Amino acid sequence: MAPGSTLLLLLLSVPAAPALGDPGPLEDVVIDRYYIPKICLREVQMGDFIRYHYNGTFKDGKKFDSSYDRGATVAGVVGVGRLITGMDRGLQGMCVNERRHLIVPPHLGYGSIGVAGLIPPDATLYFDVVMLDIWNKNDKLQITTLTKPEHCNRTVENSDFVRYHYNGTLLDGTPFDSSYSKDSTYDTYVGTGWLIKGMDQGLLGMCAGEKRSIIIPPFLAYGEKGYGTVIPPQASLVFSVLLVDFHNPKDGVFLEHLEVPESCKRRAVTGDFVRYHYNGTLMDGTLFDSSYSRNHTYNTYIGKGYIIPGMDQGLQGVCVGERRRVVVPPHLAYGENGAGDKIPGSAVLIFDVHIIDFHNPADPVEIETVYRPEGCNVTTRNRDFIRYHYNCSLLDGTKLFSSHDYEKPQEVTLGTNKVIEGLNSGLLNMCAGERRVLIIPPHLGHGESGARGVPGSAVLRFEVELISMEEGVPEGYLFIWHGDPPANLYEQMDLNKDGEIPADEFSTFIKTQVAEGKGRLMPSSDPEKVIADMFQNQDRNQDGKITSEELKLKSDEDQEKIHEEL
Repeated sequence: MAPGSTLLLLLLSVPAAPALGDPGPLEDVVIDRYYIPKICLREVQMGDFIRYHYNGTFKDGKKFDSSYDRGATVAGVVGVGRLITGMDRGLQGMCVNERRHLIVPPHLGYGSIGVAGLIPPDATLYFDVVMLDIWNKNDKLQITTLTKPEHCNRTVENSDFVRYHYNGTLLDGTPFDSSYSKDSTYDTYVGTGWLIKGMDQGLLGMCAGEKRSIIIPPFLAYGEKGYGTVIPPQASLVFSVLLVDFHNPKDGVFLEHLEVPESCKRRAVTGDFVRYHYNGTLMDGTLFDSSYSRNHTYNTYIGKGYIIPGMDQGLQGVCVGERRRVVVPPHLAYGENGAGDKIPGSAVLIFDVHIIDFHNPADPVEIETVYRPEGCNVTTRNRDFIRYHYNCSLLDGTKLFSSHDYEKPQEVTLGTNKVIEGLNSGLLNMCAGERRVLIIPPHLGHGESGARGVPGSAVLRFEVELISMEEGVPEGYLFIWHGDPPANLYEQMDLNKDGEIPADEFSTFIKTQVAEGKGRLMPSSDPEKVIADMFQNQDRNQDGKITSEELKLKSDEDQEKIHEEL
């Protein structure tokens, strides 16, 4: 007998036999509990159904029977007369995986008759028994929650489609199946007859990410038939289940608004072009994709089929700056086939998105006047020369450029394609001192390609202040007269009357006309260059002086071109 084992003598009918020497004929079953498991959740009682293995021998060690030799466990009910009385008594109180030596006297075995050809009359029988399974017809499903997420917005119901991992063992711990060994979840509907009854019931009420132990009695599992060679008849099953995700075929997109800006003047609609960052995870938290890892927003139209249907729906109504969680069932994502090696078939997808900006290809420049001086009668037009300050940023607040970083304001002649189209439009009809906020869509900004420091398809926000403005001249002109030009223009321009006009004479004459208010130059931060360009245009042969034949007004040149065309 092994150290620490217990020898239990059940005395159910007569006083005990002498303890020393040869006890003589046994009055009851002798029980040696030579292995008792540390954990014993249940003991065999009268009326329980049990499965066990045994070797049966006589006192001399000769084997008369063995379940091992037959390759099948013994199954039966305890205490209802289906076993010899000695076994009925000797098996009571056993735990699963407990091992006992039983000595059964003849009157509790096969008595004075024996079993012809197998067990002689008045034979004492020796059994080595291991208990494998215990259940009762009144048993119910045993569910133990091992771990459960803190947040659980929804639990499994009948008709849901579930994806779970499991380890399946018999009650004695013998493994019979595992989804982990297949490197794939088990995917099925609940409550529709696709699973054994016990599993159908055991999965109900689970949260995604929850782990349960489910003990299923045979009549809710594979019953009397068992399953193949791995699950014996009348076997209780133990499943350790991790619910990866679940959904219902009737599910739509689920939205959780994590952060919505207080000011939301506009919400995205079908046809808008959205730039957003996202983290994409499975329902168990496994990351499958992230725009942050690429340091680049995901840019797309919504509602036009360029992205999965669930995201097309989930991005409707977003605000700039909003953070939103979009839960997409598989029939609105990648379906039964999944995508690549990171999105399994029938997977629920969770997108945590941050909206950077959005626009519509039909959007004009949005102009908000922050301050406009009183008595504003003169406003900017194309060809005017202006000076202005600006701050330029993305809609998420990211600073891009600012004129305040330089010593003087920005200077530009409007309508000369020197600034992006949207900024040019936003600077028109302004008064000196006026301040505006301009929202410029990318098709009026830097387009899909972006620019240095400006992401592609970015909506830009400008804060502008008009410092000063100078009236411009028509396109193609460098100087215009406020009235009719002098009839004898060449003679007046030839200040020393030598029959030719060098650059210094030309410059002096033009500056005098401007000073006397008779004409004006094209506004510029460098009027000397404008005058030099005028002189170069009139010095047709580039010999450093203008002759009377070379000097022509712009209007006269335009008229000559018309005649040439005619």
